[in-house]
Amino acid sequence: MKRFDSMTLMGLIVGLGLVLLGIRLEGELGAFWNLSGLLITVGGSFGAVMVNFRSSEIKTVLQVTKQAFIRRDESVVELSKKLVHLAEKARREGLLVLDDELPEIEDPFLRNGLQMVIDGFEPEAIRRILISELESIEDRHEMGQSIFQTWGGLAPAFGMIGTLIGLVMMLGRLENPNAIGPGMAVALLTTFYGVLLANLVLIPLAGKLSIYSKEESNRKEIIIEALLSLQSGINPRLMEEHLKAYFSPAERKLLAEAEQLDEDYFGVMDLDG
Repeated sequence: MKRFDSMTLMGLIVGLGLVLLGIRLEGELGAFWNLSGLLITVGGSFGAVMVNFRSSEIKTVLQVTKQAFIRRDESVVELSKKLVHLAEKARREGLLVLDDELPEIEDPFLRNGLQMVIDGFEPEAIRRILISELESIEDRHEMGQSIFQTWGGLAPAFGMIGTLIGLVMMLGRLENPNAIGPGMAVALLTTFYGVLLANLVLIPLAGKLSIYSKEESNRKEIIIEALLSLQSGINPRLMEEHLKAYFSPAERKLLAEAEQLDEDYFGVMDLDG
């Protein structure tokens, strides 16, 4: 299952809201609106992104953007428990019985890997296939991050281009005092737009995608190790301890608290019995 990551949207709203509030406290918001500056900064920088990347990669921008707002609801601790459960079932009843579990598995990576284990693929073949798939996924994630990183680097540059355009307009109309103001507005606001777009939206989105990509890679590495351990018939408790190596300190603490709750619960049940 996946869920909406409200922190990404909240960060954008808080960041932009505080910037607008700061502007409003010192003057009028309308003074910071300039359509020409937006067209130069946003349109020009995106055009440069189109030059830098292929059309197939540009088409993924919306999909990649969506991924920055959605994350998996299942933690690696929950994933580990699920994998240990599969190992326990396979140890008791054999690998073929896991075929009944396939329809319940939503993750296609895990489902595909488990199918290969059930079908009796060689361990080295399973590892090679899954690692190749993992590397392909990482390459796609890096491409999405690269698009936003590149766009974030280009936006301030096009803001400076807008500044130069505004200065040229202003200097070319010095004889007309009424033209100095609009020219200066374009000159200053395009730089403002470029810096704000890059540092509040584009570069942070690339950073969030990088975090999610690392989390997803870690999940898939856990799956690979668990499936190979499951196939070899390793003791599920030993596999569980091995998978803990992939947990962060916070996740290990969460697992320890969950195990303590289980011990307390079953201890009370024994006393009642």
